[in-house]
Amino acid sequence: MDAAEGGVGLPETETETEASWMLLSWLASLIMVLGGSVPYLPQYQDIQRTGNTEGFSTRVCLVLLVANILRIFFWIGKQFELTLLLQSVVMILTMFTMLHLCCSVQNTNRVSTRQHRLSELDLRYFWKWSVFEDYVLFCLGFTVAVALLTMLLLDSGLFVEALGTTAVLFEAMLGLPQLLQNLTNRSTRGMSVKMVLLWTLGDVFKTAYFVMNDSPAQFWACGSGQILIDVAILLQVLLYSEDTRVKLG
Repeated sequence: MDAAEGGVGLPETETETEASWMLLSWLASLIMVLGGSVPYLPQYQDIQRTGNTEGFSTRVCLVLLVANILRIFFWIGKQFELTLLLQSVVMILTMFTMLHLCCSVQNTNRVSTRQHRLSELDLRYFWKWSVFEDYVLFCLGFTVAVALLTMLLLDSGLFVEALGTTAVLFEAMLGLPQLLQNLTNRSTRGMSVKMVLLWTLGDVFKTAYFVMNDSPAQFWACGSGQILIDVAILLQVLLYSEDTRVKLG
């Protein structure tokens, strides 16, 4: 009788374990989809509060928009986890939200009536346009160009892998514009440290997720590169805060 009861109990235990793992898997997927946009909430709030965009590099938005548009087409060619596709859609919407805020703040604070537009085709002001619609138009044109290229070369495995590699290389450079802007300004003032800390936590989680789910190698290599850049930016926070203390002293 005891053996029979034990035999009945074993499948129930296995079912509970499977249910627990499935719940954890769903939770991890949800974090992957939405977690990438969370770091920008502190920066968004800081820009709204101060009315100043100088500490935030909008080229971060450029890097992430290009990376995630390319990743969507990579998904069409390689059909990896749906979670990563949804993550790209959420990230694109987040970057447009950040650009919309930056344009609104800059136009509100603008002293000169001179505005720079995409239609001017002036490379000096590339990605420094005054109107939000110009950013949307550029991304739409880029998307159409990549879509046409993908349609022509979708049967080429080499092209699909190159598309994925290009996407993750861009994503790996996520923090690079911010790193360079901090170097130029010799300051991290106006940059949300919370944003960078959340970048770091997110990139560590994301890289572990890629490894555990046997995602394409491009993804975990990208995550590792992002972690290194995140750490470099955090070191800048320490370095420039020390410089500030020396000057004040």
